[in-house]
Parts: sequence; structure tokens; C-alpha cells
Amino acid sequence: MRQRARTRSSSKASIRKVPEQRLTATIHASTEEIPAATWNALVPSTRGKPDNPFLDHAFFLALEQSGSAARRTGWQPQHILLADADGRPAGLMPLFLKTHSQGEYVFDHGWADAFARAGGEYYPKLQCSIPFTPVTAPKLLVPSGDPEIRRALLTSAQTLARRHDISSVHATFVPEDEALLAREAGWLLRHDTQFHWHNDGFQTFEDFLATLSSRHRKIIRRERRDSLADGLAVKWLTGRDLTEATWDAFFVFYMDTGSRKWGRPYLNRQFFSLLSAAMAERILLMIAYDGNEPVAGTLSLIGRDTLYGRYWGATRNIPFLHFELCYYQTIDYAVAHGLRTVEAGAQGEHKLARGYTPATTRSAHWIGHPGLRHAVATFVEQERAAVREEQKVLGELAPFRKASNGES
Repeated sequence: MRQRARTRSSSKASIRKVPEQRLTATIHASTEEIPAATWNALVPSTRGKPDNPFLDHAFFLALEQSGSAARRTGWQPQHILLADADGRPAGLMPLFLKTHSQGEYVFDHGWADAFARAGGEYYPKLQCSIPFTPVTAPKLLVPSGDPEIRRALLTSAQTLARRHDISSVHATFVPEDEALLAREAGWLLRHDTQFHWHNDGFQTFEDFLATLSSRHRKIIRRERRDSLADGLAVKWLTGRDLTEATWDAFFVFYMDTGSRKWGRPYLNRQFFSLLSAAMAERILLMIAYDGNEPVAGTLSLIGRDTLYGRYWGATRNIPFLHFELCYYQTIDYAVAHGLRTVEAGAQGEHKLARGYTPATTRSAHWIGHPGLRHAVATFVEQERAAVREEQKVLGELAPFRKASNGES
């Protein structure tokens, strides 16, 4: 890392005036520096529990304390905490100083390469995100929703970047209102596509199947039948059922998939134990057993109205078992627990045939160098248009019954 880009814990800077109050931004080099009660009070919550489990103080703490998201792995925390004139917390932006672009799911390697060829230094950069998590969630955490305070968070990140000669700031997987606010502040917008399942008040999985075309209903029923044809049984585990032995088994699955798909898994074994100790009731493991032997599993986190599918792995290659655990069992769980949405992770057009529909994801990018900004602005404008056209095509391929053709 360049010495000039090094930042400090608890460095305070007074920022722009907000009507009737003056805000102070403090940069925190770890989640631990911010009390859990302070952090979670700034996160959208219901009955004291964060609506999105990935925004919970405990989730960030587990990432950092396990060493999964830490300076040595290229994720140096630089969380921005705003306080009002009386010292009361007013806003929070989870932020990291990064020396690479891994674990983000919004790819800017091409920007970095182009800037390097032109003689620039793209890294380090500032990344406003939930590490390793392609889940849309608020990043400008202001309970009052005050747009001036939210803009102050954006300004603070820009100021931090300029002060330490950092090339750029990136806020990934942000909701639409935050994306629009960032655009008003001069940030560049990117769009991409995920596939989500929506619960239209279904009482059973068969109710959902009834909305699909006959061909797709037959395919899904066959996949579900064949995936468990050898006598496999699936168990849903949460809370006290999450034993260390279960985590040992799941970690084998996680490492197998991670090593094949990414080359280097991002999370270590300690992370799962720390997360389980702090948030067991928000975690759902779905494990497929052959007798007493676990052979495959998925990890999801349970939100207020959404089930977030994250990791999958197996020690055997069993046809369709991936679809059963990652897509169909999660639908079963959502129906049984009245959840409105299942988010099954990044990418994957194969989800479309299984009742998951296209959803737009958004990110916002502040680029300090005028030349790089111009080039990126042209690129993202073309990219947004391409995403819109792609989603139109994908929408036409949806597996749902067409009322006009009399399908049943």
C-alpha cells in the first residue's frame, strides 16, 4: 500500500453544515471500535433486530475478528460514523480501504488495468459494501432518512479519498434511492441483474408450481424427485441445532465449492463459529444427509421478509441436488415462514427456469481522476442500456403460464 494512502483510526474531521446542526465524521479502523448498540441503532430494524442480517454489527465483527475481512486480506475497515453537535450518532457508512477488487461481485478489474496502463494507481480504493456479499442493502445508514445527512456520508467518503490520494470510492449493492442520491452528488451508476423469487401469498410449493407452464412444472417435479431418489433426507437447521460438528461438515462443502469456483475461498472456519455464536437464530443451514452422513448443504441468512441464499457445497456429485437445496428448499422455507422474497445470490440465468425473476442491482462510483471518470462514465452508460435490453429478453423467457395461450 502506498504510504500516502494510509489512514488512521479515530481521525476526526468537521464536514459540511446540516440545517440546525453540525456533523463530525470519525473514521473507525474496526467494527469493534463502534459499540454494537450504536451501530445497530443506525441500521433499519424491527423490534430491535436489523431487518437485513448482513447489516448487523455482529456480521461485520465476525468478518473482521476471524481475519476474513482485515488489513492483511486487503479489507482494511474505515467505517465512517457521523455525530451531531451533541455527540449523538447520526449516520454510518460501512467502508473499507482495499488493495484489490476481489470479493465484491461488481467487477472493475478492467478499470484498474486501463488506469494502470495510462500510468495511474487505481489501488488502494475505498469500498462501501458488505464484504463478500452480493445483497442489496442500505449503505447510507441514517435512521431519520435525512437526505442532508446521507449526502454528508457521501461527502465524507470523497473527502477521505482526496485527503489520502485514493483513486475512487465504490458503493455496491445499494437500493435505488441511495443510487439516485449518489448520482445527484456526481457519482456514476452501474446496473446489473440478479434473480429473485417472489412469494405471491402461496400456501404450498404446489401453489407456486401452479403459476408455471406445464412443461416447467414437470421439469421441477422431476428434478426434486431425482435429487433425493437415493434416500437422501434434507434437514433445516437453525439456532441451537447449529453445532460445531455441523459447521465442520458445512465448511468442507464451502471449501470444495470455493476452491473450484473462485480459486481461494474468502471465509475461514472461525468466521462461521463466530457468526453462529452471535446470530444463530438468523442462520439457516439446509443439509442433505445419506443416513447420518452429511453430503451437501447450503447456508442462508434470514431477514425480516427475505431469505438470503449464500453458500453451497457437496462432497458428492448428485444430479439436481444443487437446485433442490439452493432453490426449491429455500422456496419451501419462505412459504412455510411467510417470507416475501428469496434472493439466491449473484448471477445464474438457470434460476429463471425455476421461477426466479430478473431484478436490477445497483452500484455507485466516485472517480477522482477526470480522464478515468470520463471513460468510466461512457462505459457504465452503455452497460446500463445493455442490462435493460437483457432484462427485457429474460422477462420474455419467464416460465410462468401465459393466460392468452390457455396453458394449464
